[in-house]
Amino acid sequence: MTGPALDVIELMLTARVYTEDTDRDPGDLPPSYRRAFWRTATAADSDTDSSESGSGDASEDGGHRERAPGNIQRPLTVTGTRISEATGIAHPWEAVSELLFTQREEFTGELSFSDAEMAEQWYLKRTDADRLMTNPTLAGYFEPDVEDVDYEAARSMNRPIHADRVWIDSLLEQVFEEEDEEMLDLVEVRAPQEMEMTLDDLVLTPDQEAEIQKIVKAIEHREYLAEIGLHEIGKLLLVGPPGTGKTSVARALAHGLELPFVEVKLSMITSQYLGETAKNVDKAFEVAKRLAPCIFFMDEFDFVAKTRSSDEHAAIKRAVNTLLKSIDEISLIRDDVLLIGATNHPDQLDAAAWRRFDEIVNFPKPDSPMRADILRVITRKMDIESFDPEELASKTEGLTGSDLRLVLREAVLNALTEERTTLTQDDLLTAVEGFEERDNLKNMDMINGDADALIAGSGATDGGHDHDHDHSSGD
Repeated sequence: MTGPALDVIELMLTARVYTEDTDRDPGDLPPSYRRAFWRTATAADSDTDSSESGSGDASEDGGHRERAPGNIQRPLTVTGTRISEATGIAHPWEAVSELLFTQREEFTGELSFSDAEMAEQWYLKRTDADRLMTNPTLAGYFEPDVEDVDYEAARSMNRPIHADRVWIDSLLEQVFEEEDEEMLDLVEVRAPQEMEMTLDDLVLTPDQEAEIQKIVKAIEHREYLAEIGLHEIGKLLLVGPPGTGKTSVARALAHGLELPFVEVKLSMITSQYLGETAKNVDKAFEVAKRLAPCIFFMDEFDFVAKTRSSDEHAAIKRAVNTLLKSIDEISLIRDDVLLIGATNHPDQLDAAAWRRFDEIVNFPKPDSPMRADILRVITRKMDIESFDPEELASKTEGLTGSDLRLVLREAVLNALTEERTTLTQDDLLTAVEGFEERDNLKNMDMINGDADALIAGSGATDGGHDHDHDHSSGD
């Protein structure tokens, strides 16, 4: 059963159980509840600060890693504002005002139970195991009473606290002082749920899939790797031409593993403020460690090699040396930070840069079967008459996944100018011709040396492409 009254009573019960059971931590609250109580716990609005007291919870990363004090404080005071934010119900009190066991304090707007036992019985008659499994706090409380309810399973399925935007923002406030605000322009931090790309949206070569699987297993078995002393693991370098999916893979991993995503562009972090370059590098790594477990993505890694071999400003060179030292010192096993570098120009990296990474993942331009796979996935939600992805793939040699998305975008926009939402194969072929005319395949022109070495399935890479999957490409 669902409905406004059930949603309101569930939140009120959750707040009551969480307040009384001090073994519960923010990881036991559904994300929407955490957001409502977290934000109001730190805001100076009238219905919260006066009613909340007590020390902050020592929240943990999935129950394993000690964290800084959280901003969800006991007791959890339930007001109409909080209920609305957590559930989307505009008038919570109206939904439950006729129930015999609810009451509202007029001055503060606080909702509570006049008879908690009656509230529990009312809720148990209307809930079920599936609903309880989305709420670890109540799953633990009602586990003995409801069949097929398992607290540990509910906890493991709940989005971890470190993946919440409110947790990320709270930690960033602790890391950055007011004078460090410029740094926020150089470091981009995203919560995993903010990632638009998922692993299911990617077309990958077998080698790429294998490397991703290894990383996933390393993260799952961090404690074992630490026990056997294998600390130098979890540093990936993604190499390949622009538009082949390097950034998309890193972001999709963050989404799939529910990890915060910290991204820096090295050319910016080492040139924006010459006098602060080394400090900026240190700060970027500090952010990653404070947000751990997380993915730390360094784009434009070839900038390191170019700087080391040039006559750049001494401050930048010091920053690059600081960067290389910081890479040496950070670890997936010790720090819970998965480090991923990306470069469009692997030929410019020197030995000192290469040896910082334990895995190198090649991102070639897609071959014809890969392009067909990419087209199938990025057109999944489109209505296309006589769609033939193999024909389009044969006419798009040298285009990347990013290029193919631009082709599809052009075809859609052209159709919309004719008031059509159904496309045809001719629309797509015309868009391919237009792309070639506008860009003259400039991405191919920029490749130095043998272009075939950068095409998947050309024989220059080992493994080619497995065509039995329907994942999609990144850009």
